[in-house]
Amino acid sequence: MDLTPDLQLNKELFGNDFKWGVATAAFQIEGSHEADGKGLSIWDVFTAKKGRIKSGHHAMDACDFYNCYKDDVALIRELNIPNFRFSLSWSRIMPTGQLPVNQAGIDHYNRIIDFLLECGIEPWVTLYHWDLPHALELKGGWTNRESINWLTDYATVCANSFGDRVKNWMVMNEPSVFTGAGYFLGIHAPGRRGIYNYLKAVHHVTLATAAGGKVLRDIVKDGNIGTTFSCTYIEAASGSKRDIAAAKRVDTLLNRAFIEPILGMGYPQEDLPVVRRMNAYIQPGDVEAMAFDFDFIGLQCYTREVVKASFFTPYMGARLISAKKRGIKTLTEMGWEVYPESIYHLLKRFNEYIGIRKILITENGSAFPDVVTDGQVNDTLRTKYIQDHLAQLLKAKQEGVNVQGYFVWSLTDNFEWAEGYHARFGLIHVDFETQKRTIKQSGLWFKEFLE
Repeated sequence: MDLTPDLQLNKELFGNDFKWGVATAAFQIEGSHEADGKGLSIWDVFTAKKGRIKSGHHAMDACDFYNCYKDDVALIRELNIPNFRFSLSWSRIMPTGQLPVNQAGIDHYNRIIDFLLECGIEPWVTLYHWDLPHALELKGGWTNRESINWLTDYATVCANSFGDRVKNWMVMNEPSVFTGAGYFLGIHAPGRRGIYNYLKAVHHVTLATAAGGKVLRDIVKDGNIGTTFSCTYIEAASGSKRDIAAAKRVDTLLNRAFIEPILGMGYPQEDLPVVRRMNAYIQPGDVEAMAFDFDFIGLQCYTREVVKASFFTPYMGARLISAKKRGIKTLTEMGWEVYPESIYHLLKRFNEYIGIRKILITENGSAFPDVVTDGQVNDTLRTKYIQDHLAQLLKAKQEGVNVQGYFVWSLTDNFEWAEGYHARFGLIHVDFETQKRTIKQSGLWFKEFLE
């Protein structure tokens, strides 16, 4: 696991103000899916449908963070991690997605926030991490333009309830993923398909992102307001004009289509013609309403994709060549290539946007099999993954990129959406039968690094 001499890692090289943390999401860790008045979310309903999740797994119990949060926060403190990113369950706070508020849900998150602060850990809260209340999905979910108002009402409740103590906020988590997988491909909740469902959802989510940011800034005094985007480094499979053009279209969809409207640049319709169909849903004033001056942008980077032109792929004219087909030997449990340079290239790229004040890596990590021996968890590949990506982040920072934080995904092994419990990303191993936690080698390395 040794790095080359010129890339030896030292926390001090990143600067005293650099934010180190770990990230989670409510649906993936909380469990207690019906406790204390919580309403159903789209993921509660989706996971109950046969064949949706590997091995029929569900998140009714997950990591039982709802009941075990004090133990897990104590582990965060033990690992010397000063910042904890977690999301709020919308349907726990507003069971129908709209008023009235469930006070038991507010009280629960107040207890978590207060305990984090008591332990000297800074809370970083994500408003929306994919778990729309099912009652709102019955009204059209993100395909309904009213979803903008639903989100702002929810943001208002959260800001008023927690903004006196929580100063770091993120509005959305990876909109390109939950709209694409949930409203176009149908492989994630709510399981819808089709280009028109997708385009409507994209536009409404983009408007809601800016609207939520405005609510948080208005209410939270001295708030640090951001939102997060998934991003993937894209390369053409060859130097042919067709492959290069195909790679540009995929890059536009995955890396530009959501950030550029927020920066006041509108949708990149020239480079991705299918986005022109969005014009059917754009109302007067929308282009201005989509823009918001966030204090930071969170980037979530994991891998790269290699793209080849494909006449048979609708809308995109491009297809991804899997890492396995490219002969890549080291793959994560998600089938992703380990390519640390991706985080360097993406940081350099996003740093070129004039409208981005600062960047934080709000997710980066890997799923590898854990080797459990004599009560110890060996995960050498995960440790190396984190080290190598931090080295590339440091390289970008030393070249002038304004990146000011790094959050590992994830604190614990958890419910990994359609993969169920098969893909383990945690710094801490979870035995899902007993809920026993064991700090992995990667967690121990991170602890030592942060000392």
